[in-house]
Amino acid sequence: MNNQEQYIKQLEQTIGRFLEPMKGIPFPLAIKALTGCNVLAFDPSFDQNRRLLEQLSKAAQLSGQRAFQEGIFTARPNEAGNQIEPFLVEALRQVGLKADKPISKSGKKKAAGYPDVQIEYQIGRIVYLDCKTYNTKTKGQSFRTFYFSPSEDPKITRDAFHLLMSFELNPQTFLGARSTIW
Repeated sequence: MNNQEQYIKQLEQTIGRFLEPMKGIPFPLAIKALTGCNVLAFDPSFDQNRRLLEQLSKAAQLSGQRAFQEGIFTARPNEAGNQIEPFLVEALRQVGLKADKPISKSGKKKAAGYPDVQIEYQIGRIVYLDCKTYNTKTKGQSFRTFYFSPSEDPKITRDAFHLLMSFELNPQTFLGARSTIW
């Protein structure tokens, strides 16, 4: 193989690596690079943050109860996560937090992609919240539960806390049903 062929092969390999999902990049660094916004460090020892955690905990309980009462019917666990989001947004509002779908850089409310919910608390402080669900039967397995990909119109537009709320779901399959109640 001559030098030019070797160079072309190395170039192809390098470009191929750029097209693969990157791993091991610290989340705050990825957010800063892709959006220009900072992930703020969350210190639960501050009274304001402790109160926020109490509100989030109460909202998690309320949304979980409501989802249990109404049921979530879907064939895939990922879809269950999408269906619990409205319960969560409503519960966040019940506990006194201003919550909705995030508004993207272009000014549009977007549902798809990270993060799922934008919370405004106190005077203009922002929290980005992602809502995840997992199956009780598979919680001990190692699998990806969080995925973040770049967007030309990101929903992250402010320096903020980035938090994750997770719900454990116990699937119940009914005889002859094509979907599962979670």
